[in-house]
Amino acid sequence: MLMELKVSQFAIIDNIHLQFRNGLNILSGETGAGKSVLLKSLALLMGAKASTDTIRSGATQAVVEGLFDLKDRPDVLAKMAELGIETDAQQLLVRRIVSSDDRSRIYLNSSLSQLSQLKELVAPLVEVTGAAAPLIEMTGQHDNRNLLSKNYHLDVVDVFSDSWDLRKEFEAVWKTHRELKNKMAEYDLEKMKHEQRLDYLKFQRAEIEKLDLKPGEEFEIENQLKLMKSTAKLAQYIESIESILENDEGSAISRIQAVIKKSQDIVQIRPEYAKTVENLTQAESQIADFIYATRKSFSTIELDPDEVQTLEERLSQIRKIQKKFGSDINAILSSLVDIETEIAALEKLESDRSKWDSELKTLENKLNIWAKDLLTARKAGALKLAARISAELLDLNMKGVQFAVKVEKTAELTLSGGSEVEFQIQNGPNDTLRPLSKFASGGELSRILLSLKKVVGKSTQPRTFLFDEVDTGVSGMTAEKVGKKLRSIAKGQQVICVTHLPQVAAYGNFHFLIHKAQSKKQIHMDVNELNGEQRIKEIARLISGEVISKTSLAHAKELLDQAEQSKITKTTKKRTVEMNA
Repeated sequence: MLMELKVSQFAIIDNIHLQFRNGLNILSGETGAGKSVLLKSLALLMGAKASTDTIRSGATQAVVEGLFDLKDRPDVLAKMAELGIETDAQQLLVRRIVSSDDRSRIYLNSSLSQLSQLKELVAPLVEVTGAAAPLIEMTGQHDNRNLLSKNYHLDVVDVFSDSWDLRKEFEAVWKTHRELKNKMAEYDLEKMKHEQRLDYLKFQRAEIEKLDLKPGEEFEIENQLKLMKSTAKLAQYIESIESILENDEGSAISRIQAVIKKSQDIVQIRPEYAKTVENLTQAESQIADFIYATRKSFSTIELDPDEVQTLEERLSQIRKIQKKFGSDINAILSSLVDIETEIAALEKLESDRSKWDSELKTLENKLNIWAKDLLTARKAGALKLAARISAELLDLNMKGVQFAVKVEKTAELTLSGGSEVEFQIQNGPNDTLRPLSKFASGGELSRILLSLKKVVGKSTQPRTFLFDEVDTGVSGMTAEKVGKKLRSIAKGQQVICVTHLPQVAAYGNFHFLIHKAQSKKQIHMDVNELNGEQRIKEIARLISGEVISKTSLAHAKELLDQAEQSKITKTTKKRTVEMNA
């Protein structure tokens, strides 16, 4: 609900501050008093494009501020939280600054924001129910985008025909169907690439598995080849140490033995020397052990050319595959694990594709059944809605006008079902039905919307309805009925209505007078809330014009009394019904 409106330096507005309330708020004034200017300022709160031409002459900027009460709009509060806008007070303050340097700014609860965010919060494309319901819904000769939307027509029919819940279920399944279909299309588009990739991965896997690799194998082969290729050098080494230590006449062992032999004579003389000689005997034994161990260590090493070739070929294969899959066998085996994982994933895709076909058929069957149910319900609801709206329009003095709702099956299923809805109008018995969006005037649109709100009932999302020119072509008893309908719609919500009719104005809960005032230098617009005698005088002016007579004053008071009595009578009837129930 729009609680407050502040406008400064905007067109002919110097400074105004209005406080609107829940219920029917009437705006009246003489022709040219500035009602259209006030509506333009409200349009800025809804996201209309700002223009420097609207800045009051002599000023550098114009400012329009609107304060909305959001305690009954959790959907808007949630959207604000999503956008990172403060929501603690359950209010939304929209502030638009139009600067002469063409650097206009938008603030939402003091947060500098974009025009798209303002539209998203205050005036998204109208839905009858749901999270996209606007805070302000405006209808007039130049702003009918919501009523003229086929989406809105569909929403109205679905709410009226009790098809809204089924439609929401349809939408959820349709989205699942679309996601699955897109997934299948993407898979089919990439199928050849998947198959080529799978073949390539299987080739790589076979290439690695064929070698039957073992961790560290390449190092063992390198060491073995190194030993085998050094066989000649090892044989020469063994022969050399045998010659030096054992075989030659001057070998180490023969010389030690000669020393031991000569030492025996000395031991006879000096027995204590025997222990020293024994160390020499041990040295002889250790040399003999060294020679034996050396022979044994290298006795198994033979230079086999065939075996060398086999090992070299194996090592070459390992080196070749290392260039593709890793620096060592551990890295290659790790790559093999990755290859097998990817192969499994691609093979699963092939398996899933056949499952998706089955799932898609199940979803399509469900959607086709629900689309048929929606089409049936919409056609039945459309007939009833058209009859009810036509009756309301007749009641509003739109004689000869017939309202119709066209429901057609679409070639393909869409998010909202397999049918399209469009409001149509027939201006006379000899006229053909034509789209409402192309052939309805501003006044007709206002009264059609008024009738829709009366027939369909209140929105699940309270909002501000702004009616402009709802009284075009209306007078007498019809005007009184317009007033009653407006007051009915305003219960639990807010209606702001610009009117020229005293019968409509009398049904307002609150009444504001728009008028021009002349200062020394400029004309400016003032808006005042009327109470008591002031309101009687304004309604009298609407009755008789500038010359207010006793008769027009009496008539004005009578209209107000009738409107109040109508309210009391309706309340009494309601209480009686509740008591009887």
